[in-house]
Amino acid sequence: MSPPASDSASGPADTAPTTASGLPSMPAPPPPQTESNGNSHGDGSAAPPPPPAAADGISADEIALYDRQIRLWGMKAQGKIRNANILLITMKALANEIAKNLVLAGIGSLTIVDHEFVTEADLGAQFFLSASDGHLGMNRAAAASAAVKRLNPRVRIHVDTDDIRLKGTGFFSQFDIVIATDLDPNTLNLVNTATRLHHRAFYAAASHGVYGFIFADLIEHDYVIERQTSNLATALGPETKTRSIVNIQPKPDTPEKIELVTKRELYSTWMLASDGASLAPDILRSPRRRKVVTPVLSCLRALWEFSLLYGAPPNANNHNALALFTRMCGDKHKALGLPSETLRSEVLRSFLQNICAEVAPVAAVLGGQLAQDVINVLGHTQQPIQNFVIFDGGAMEATVYALHPEGPLGNALLELAPPVAVDGTGVVNGGGAAAVMAGQHEQRPAAVASVQEALVLG
Repeated sequence: MSPPASDSASGPADTAPTTASGLPSMPAPPPPQTESNGNSHGDGSAAPPPPPAAADGISADEIALYDRQIRLWGMKAQGKIRNANILLITMKALANEIAKNLVLAGIGSLTIVDHEFVTEADLGAQFFLSASDGHLGMNRAAAASAAVKRLNPRVRIHVDTDDIRLKGTGFFSQFDIVIATDLDPNTLNLVNTATRLHHRAFYAAASHGVYGFIFADLIEHDYVIERQTSNLATALGPETKTRSIVNIQPKPDTPEKIELVTKRELYSTWMLASDGASLAPDILRSPRRRKVVTPVLSCLRALWEFSLLYGAPPNANNHNALALFTRMCGDKHKALGLPSETLRSEVLRSFLQNICAEVAPVAAVLGGQLAQDVINVLGHTQQPIQNFVIFDGGAMEATVYALHPEGPLGNALLELAPPVAVDGTGVVNGGGAAAVMAGQHEQRPAAVASVQEALVLG
């Protein structure tokens, strides 16, 4: 597979050496040790008592365990990873891969939220589940938690079986990063609004057979790169619409002239980026570059709009729903300024056949890339995803696109919205920009709703 390529909306990517898989391979963790810790959220087991602390609070045996990755991103970054508290929503194939990579990397705590139960389809796509262990019919998060814990007993695993849509915004404030997988667009709007209100980093991702996406809203994120000091002084200020240089310092205690450059990336919300935001101007100005933009982006935007309007993906057995979805794909493709000949009928047919399917290798690729970006963000090393990755299994490409609306980005988006009140059910109350930011929609009349339901469900 070709590596992800950044479009020029964010300029050339700042890179550092990584392993071929995106995450370094880990030594086997020590055998699980259990003791009663009174934790009602976990699986009853506890991490072993911490050994004597070494540098940055990391014990000597942790340094030995994580030696390869510490060599890759440094002791300071590993210390931040060790203290991270991550929320992972929906435990399906993609989340399995994300959980595996984050737990092996040595994060501090992982909370898994999922209110659904294990089905036969889950058993075929998830390596944390098996029929022989009696997982069929169990809550998905609870069923997977023991296997996740065994990967690395040092990581605290918590299980929450509530519906994420019923959580108030305060629930999200306790986490450093929130990762929402395989959710409908309305729920993504709701969760992203909550993370924005509490200034928490947010990722959304989903896989649809051989297709998928990753979205990042880090609001405003600073990261540091090292580079040779140039003969020309590096100027502070904007590099692109989303990225600017905010600080430059010489690296101490180095014989060569190395400078530490702090850069800042600005982001927009899921609702603003997922529909309406245009491709970068230099892509739109180039007929050659427009031709190579994946049509999967148009199909995903059509799928998100269809799901918002009708409450479910198009029914493959309903000709009216398929015709409507096809028209939506064409409209989204045209709105992006892409040539009609790149949205071929075989692409549409393949995408429709893959909606909501789970393919383990695709989940592994997307999950590995998302987990690696989380690690980079926690350590403030390397340029993070800005802001969409679109995976096209047909072309074997995972391309990064910076999709943003006109106007201010980052924290300035919050300043445009009046105060928002969120009740205990997670419903956002407020008007104007706040309601738009939350993705609220007027309730459909009953007659319209019944027609739409028939269209989707047949």
